Amino acid sequence: MSEVPADRFYLSSHEWAQEGDDGVVTIGITEFAASELGELVYIELPGEGEDVQFEQQFGEIESVKAVSALNSPISGQVIESNASLLDSQEPITDSPFDEGWMLKIKPADDSWKDQLMNPADYESQLNNS
Repeated sequence: MSEVPADRFYLSSHEWAQEGDDGVVTIGITEFAASELGELVYIELPGEGEDVQFEQQFGEIESVKAVSALNSPISGQVIESNASLLDSQEPITDSPFDEGWMLKIKPADDSWKDQLMNPADYESQLNNS
């Protein structure tokens, strides 16, 4: 069973969001999603200043098996992309909740957590799939 950190919120499509002390939200994909994708070969991420929308595609991730959409767990403006992932996608597989983060976003509003699953609900989804 994949690890489900208790300090973040989740989309049913396996993206996570974690709020920092400064209100900036870091997002990425879960360990489950990374393991399902397998060996990664390419990622496309938006640049600084671009807007992302809740449950809308913000980029793509490609593995040897498939190309998958990356969906945003929140609406807001990108303040940083993890540019190191463009050269090597290994951190996504090796450390999806830490070094494998994808974007840092300034949320459009404070209600974003209300739209996402808490860790227990996400874990329940994994157990039932």
